[in-house]
Amino acid sequence: MDVAQVPEATETAQASVGEIVARYAANLKYEDLPDDVVRSAKRAILDTFGCAFGGYTAEPSRIALKLASSVSAQQPATVLFTGTRTAPDLAVFANGVMIRYLDFNDAFVSRTKGAGHPSDMIAALLAAAEVGQRSGRDLITATVLAYEVFCKIADVFDYLGNGIDHSTITGMGAVVGAGRLMGLTPEQLVHAIGITVGGNTATRQGRADELSNWKAYAAADACRKAFFAVQLARNGMSGPSRVFEGRYGFFKVMGRRPVAPVQLGEPFGIRRTFTKRFPLGQFSQTVAQAALQARSFFKSPDDVRDINIRVSRSAIKIMADGPDKWRPRTHETADHSIPYAAGLALIYGKIEPEYYDDPYLQDPALLDLVSRIKCLPSDEAETPELGNLCELEIVLNSGARKTFRVEYHRGHYRNPMTDAEMEEKFRLVAQQHLSADRVDALVRRLWRIESEPQVSELIMMTMMALSRGG
Repeated sequence: MDVAQVPEATETAQASVGEIVARYAANLKYEDLPDDVVRSAKRAILDTFGCAFGGYTAEPSRIALKLASSVSAQQPATVLFTGTRTAPDLAVFANGVMIRYLDFNDAFVSRTKGAGHPSDMIAALLAAAEVGQRSGRDLITATVLAYEVFCKIADVFDYLGNGIDHSTITGMGAVVGAGRLMGLTPEQLVHAIGITVGGNTATRQGRADELSNWKAYAAADACRKAFFAVQLARNGMSGPSRVFEGRYGFFKVMGRRPVAPVQLGEPFGIRRTFTKRFPLGQFSQTVAQAALQARSFFKSPDDVRDINIRVSRSAIKIMADGPDKWRPRTHETADHSIPYAAGLALIYGKIEPEYYDDPYLQDPALLDLVSRIKCLPSDEAETPELGNLCELEIVLNSGARKTFRVEYHRGHYRNPMTDAEMEEKFRLVAQQHLSADRVDALVRRLWRIESEPQVSELIMMTMMALSRGG
C-alpha cells in the first residue's frame, strides 16, 4: 500500500487523525514488531479463542448464531465451532458474542482511567483474515495495529468521563485492523474510519443501573459495524472527512476538553493490556484475589462484621455504583459487581461462571455477606501506576481486623501469567467441547500462528473438532 495515496492535508495544512492512522496502518510491518509485542499478540489470540469456547453454548450466543444461520453470502465468513458460513458482519457479531460472554477476555485501563477489552476486536480480525485470505503473520500485525489504535485513542480521549461506552473505541480499532487485512488502500481506510467514527457512538447507559445482555455485546456490534464500514469503503463509499477534529467531529462533540495528539507506535499499547484470571469485570480482578487471601483470616463468614474495599473511583463508578451491584438480578450485573465478586470469593474460595445465575443470585447467606461490604475510594488508586489497586479490610465480630492488599492481580502486565498459565486457562474451557488430542493440536497451532499460511485453517480446525464429536 502506498502511503502517498493518503491526501497530505484536507481543509487545513495539518493531516487529520484519520489520515495519520491510515498512514501508520500502511507502514506497520510484521518484521518491524519487537519480539515481546509479537508474543503479546499471540497470547491475546490464544486467550480469545479460549474465551470464545467458554461462551459458545450461552443463550446470547445461540441468538447470534440463529441470526447468522439465516443469511448466506457470496463471500462468506465462518462462525467459530459451528462451521456456519454467513455474511461476514454476522460472523463477526456471533464470534464477538462468544468471545465476550464470560467477561473473561483481556482488558485495558487507559491513561484517562477508561476501561475496555481490546480482544473484542479480534472477532472482526478473524473474519477479515478469512475473507482476505491472510496469514498468521498478517493477523498478528493487524492485532497489534488494532490494539494500538484502541489503546492510544483511549489514552487521550476521556470517554468514561464523557459518558461514552468503550465499545465506541473498540469500533475504531477494529475498522483499522480489519481494513488492513482486507487490503484497503490508505485512502479507503480514511473513508472507513470516517464511516465508523461518524456514525457509531454508544453511551454508557448500557453499563449503568441493572445490566442487560447488551452490556457484553455492544462491542460485538461495534465490530460488526466496523467490518461493514470496511466493506463499504472497499466498494467505493466515501465517509466524513476530519471525523475526529472537524467542526462537528467526534472529539469536539463528544468531549468536554481538548484532546492531545494520538501517539502511535513505541511504546506499544498492547504491552499495557492484561489477562483475566477470573471470569468477571477487570476492576474486580484484584478484589477477588484479595478476597481469596482474606479467607485465611476467619473460620466462618458469620465471624465477619464488616468488609471495607478501597479501590479507584473509576472502579466504583463502573462496578459499585448503585444498589443493584449489591443485589444483582442478572448475570451481566453480577459479573460486573465488586461487592458480589468479593462475596463469592470469600464464601466459595473460587469464582465459576454459574455463580452469576440462580440459585446463587438468591442465596441468603451470600447476599447477607455482600450486604456487609462497603466500597470506598482510594486516593492511592488514582495514580496511573496503581489503577487496579485493591485494599480489602476484614473486620471480625471480635474487633480484630486485617487488610489484604493487591496492587497487581495475576495476569496484570506487571504480574503476568506465564505461557503455561495461559495454556491452562485455555484448556479449562476448550476441553468442554474438544477431545484432549484436538485441544493439544489447536494449542500447538495457536502458539505457532506466525507459521500459519492462512488463518482460515485455524477457524476450520475448531469446526472440524466439534463436528467429529470432540
